[in-house]
Amino acid sequence: MSPPWSLGCLLLIGLSACSAPEPPDGPPLKAIAAHEVPDSVPRAEPILRAGNSSPYEVAGETYRVLPSAEGYRAEGIASWYGTRFHGRKTANGEPYDLYGPTAAHRTLPIPSYVRVTSLSNGRSMVVRVNDRGPFHPERVIDLSYGAAVRLGFAEAGTARVQLEALTVAGVDDRRRSEAGVYRYLQLGAFDSAATAQSLRDRVATLVDAPVTVTPVEVHGRALSRVRVGPVRDEAHLEAVRAALRAGGLEPGQALP
Repeated sequence: MSPPWSLGCLLLIGLSACSAPEPPDGPPLKAIAAHEVPDSVPRAEPILRAGNSSPYEVAGETYRVLPSAEGYRAEGIASWYGTRFHGRKTANGEPYDLYGPTAAHRTLPIPSYVRVTSLSNGRSMVVRVNDRGPFHPERVIDLSYGAAVRLGFAEAGTARVQLEALTVAGVDDRRRSEAGVYRYLQLGAFDSAATAQSLRDRVATLVDAPVTVTPVEVHGRALSRVRVGPVRDEAHLEAVRAALRAGGLEPGQALP
């Protein structure tokens, strides 16, 4: 198969370490079975600057990161990347694990959670997007080697798949407006509206930003979501996080 590319490697092309020919990409010497690769479990995570620069350019092409993964669906060709990139930093600075349930995508916010379904065999799994790529015009996602094994196309190299982004309660999200990009820190989503309101009232005493409770539907469940924002900029977002920690709360998680 033609080698898939991650942004991490592309950023290294200009360095002397990349002046020598790259070894061919491929699977690890030790094979793994499909049942050894778990689904990625969606959880509340902040969308930070790392990995989300927009617009960005690769090989003369300009890409723009989506303001939100909400509602994203696509169909196309998936590829995978393996040993050449194992242990290297992904677009958001995390080390790439070829066995893990992760993926690279050109425009989804990092991190995002995506359900990938093989259209040839019906196998499905959830992956976490933490890298950029594939920069091949006919491919929509670059999966880890482990995910390709789980979906049954590691040997073939590519497969036609369907992608569906998952809505996760408790995520630092962004909403674009005419004035720019608004940032929100989602603190949690609760079955009990009273619990959500209690958290809202507590947080409102800690931060210098609006705190709201709004109804949302997550996997068919009606929940009450608590979030802070909009915040003015990255510095304000970090100040909000610091205030929450000082008040005994851990931002970016579903809070009690």
